[in-house]
Amino acid sequence: MPQLNMENTTGMNKNTVLAWATFIMLIVGFGLIALGAFRYEEIAGFGFGAVGIGFLANAWVFNALKGRV
Repeated sequence: MPQLNMENTTGMNKNTVLAWATFIMLIVGFGLIALGAFRYEEIAGFGFGAVGIGFLANAWVFNALKGRV
């Protein structure tokens, strides 16, 4: 039975984690903006849009942190 060499395997480093978090937050942000624009026509749509813009701003910050943390 072959032995697995675990010394050369690397997991996700900090930049990879931030990249995935940025990607997920972009998807959620665009989804919330789409909900606010197409699903809700009343005042609730403005709330969904505002929270979606907040998610996009937070994803921008995560993207700016890559390589610095």
